[in-house]
Amino acid sequence: MTSTLRQPSRPSSRRRASSPGRLRRWGWRLALALAAALVLYVAITFVQVRQASRRDGAQSAAAIVVLGAAQYDCRPSPVLEQRLDHALALYRDGVAGTIVVTGGKRDGDRCTEAQASADHLRAAGVPDDDLLLEVHGRTSWESLAATGLILRDRGLTRVVLVTDGYHALRVKAIADQIGLDASVSPSRPGGTLGELVKETAAVAVGRIVGFDRLVDIEDEVDRAS
Repeated sequence: MTSTLRQPSRPSSRRRASSPGRLRRWGWRLALALAAALVLYVAITFVQVRQASRRDGAQSAAAIVVLGAAQYDCRPSPVLEQRLDHALALYRDGVAGTIVVTGGKRDGDRCTEAQASADHLRAAGVPDDDLLLEVHGRTSWESLAATGLILRDRGLTRVVLVTDGYHALRVKAIADQIGLDASVSPSRPGGTLGELVKETAAVAVGRIVGFDRLVDIEDEVDRAS
């Protein structure tokens, strides 16, 4: 009886050709899944920014913290004045007995944002003993981080933050990161679509890299532009 030797079977050219094709298909599927996850993440963040912009979290606290905005020759801009007047209303309603005003100054300015804010509140009848000034911050992170040090030295951590509504979610997240027990009472609820979209991008990135690192990234972008 004669036995027949068989040659070892070789992968067909069709099978060999299909392996790279499968890898490419899986690569595209992975890329599409990541893109879909990113879109969903940004969409959820946008909804959260929009909802936070309309929510007034005013409650009894140790201090009211006013986030700085532009001042013109030692006079608050309309945006800053609106924030200060809202903080003044909270102060008069007994929400807190201390108001912290924040913000440094740009090159060429005579006054810091905090100084302009304090002068505005003094003129409205707020005594010096009820005012604290943070005069170095250039960004929300810097101002809140410095404010946190000022308040913790006095044993104060529960605060109400006053800023524009579209900014609420980010400043609340920064306050949480630096250890303040914060709520937000917006001076102007909501925001334009452009403001909400910009804040969505800042919050989405800040949650991933940290809001302190986000300041460095923004500085790098400004230098490159």
